Amino acid sequence: MPKKKQQKVFQAPKGMRDLLPDDQVFWEKLTKVLTNLAYDYGFQKIETPILEESELFIRGTGETTDIVTKQMFSLKTAGGTNLALRPEGTPGVCRAYLENGMASLPQPVKLFYYGPMFRYEQPQAGRYRQLFQFGLENIGEAGAVLDAQIIQYCFHVFKTLGLKKINIQINSLGCPQCRPAYRRALLDYYRHRKNKLCPDCRRRLKENPLRLLDCKEEKCQPIKAQAPAVIDHLCEECHAHFKEVLEFLDELEIPYFLNNTLVRGLDYYTKTVFEIFWEEEGAQTMALGGGGRYDNLIKELGGKPTPAVGMALGMDRIVNLMKKEGVKPASNFAPKVFLVQLGVMGKKKSLKLFEKLHQAGISAAESLSRDSIKAQLKIADRLSVKFALILGQQEALDKTVIIRDMQSGVQETVPQEKVVDDLKKRFAKK
Repeated sequence: MPKKKQQKVFQAPKGMRDLLPDDQVFWEKLTKVLTNLAYDYGFQKIETPILEESELFIRGTGETTDIVTKQMFSLKTAGGTNLALRPEGTPGVCRAYLENGMASLPQPVKLFYYGPMFRYEQPQAGRYRQLFQFGLENIGEAGAVLDAQIIQYCFHVFKTLGLKKINIQINSLGCPQCRPAYRRALLDYYRHRKNKLCPDCRRRLKENPLRLLDCKEEKCQPIKAQAPAVIDHLCEECHAHFKEVLEFLDELEIPYFLNNTLVRGLDYYTKTVFEIFWEEEGAQTMALGGGGRYDNLIKELGGKPTPAVGMALGMDRIVNLMKKEGVKPASNFAPKVFLVQLGVMGKKKSLKLFEKLHQAGISAAESLSRDSIKAQLKIADRLSVKFALILGQQEALDKTVIIRDMQSGVQETVPQEKVVDDLKKRFAKK
């Protein structure tokens, strides 16, 4: 007899996973904190497509960045259009800003978003190919106070969550006027050390020297540590802007560290850049998010010169930290009553009563698939509901409901049309 072919067992694609109900209480808490604070800071929600034209990210994020060259999920439609799953949120928001005429609105336009991003990289702890980010974009104003406010928002989020071991690192990348001089200084420094660099850095030396400071390879770290500092090559305007950002942070009493090698992994940044790390003694430092100013991106995408500043936080890593640090998750559904039913007629009446309770704002739980009253009362007890509403065949015929006080065990029969009013009175007394 031929061997029976074993049926394939499907699994989530590599680097992607299911967010199960036990995780959702943490995601709900984080999303609520991020969203409520964003509204408090004057931001409004925007949603952009998960798929965008590939060219948007090539031109916006940067042709030589790792995100574009190594990590982008790209596809071609049947019509020949090149699309990409969004690897980050900022270019899509800027495209929406231009396409929807937001430049004509009172400036700045303050937007927030959250959702899945996609990057084809090797999965590891807290890093996935489908990752979730929360972002803020403040478009249309150049003031240093807005850079500081974005950082203040991030600090406020972690404080609200009770995550205290936060390290904020900050730098300035200058502008197109002062960056060429720094680029020359960087090239002069690295050319003499070319043979000691990793293969990626040799490529970066030719294509985009600023990316040399973004290298994570161990052999390149001593060279990077001694590289010229961009802050020493800032023009007068960039120096004054950065000084002002730091003064705002000092006024807010937000601790930060100056990091001369911080450049972030995206080409559109100008002036302020910052990154937020989680630092724990004896554990590896973990990046939780970051951002900065991108005054040339709107112009690069076809708009008028428009200053902007933004940030993105890695929600996956923050949720993992919340679990590790014992952050209390969002409250689970806490029903006030439990519907106990028996028989087909009891089920029918229970479904109708469930809807009436919902309309009256009385949260109810049920176990309609069970027929044992004893088993259902055990569930009601486990849920700590105050009352169980029992509807059997006889109650269905009599148009009554038995209200059982779960604490005292006392039961009372009431007409079905008076159940909601009766419960409201009972809750008012409790």
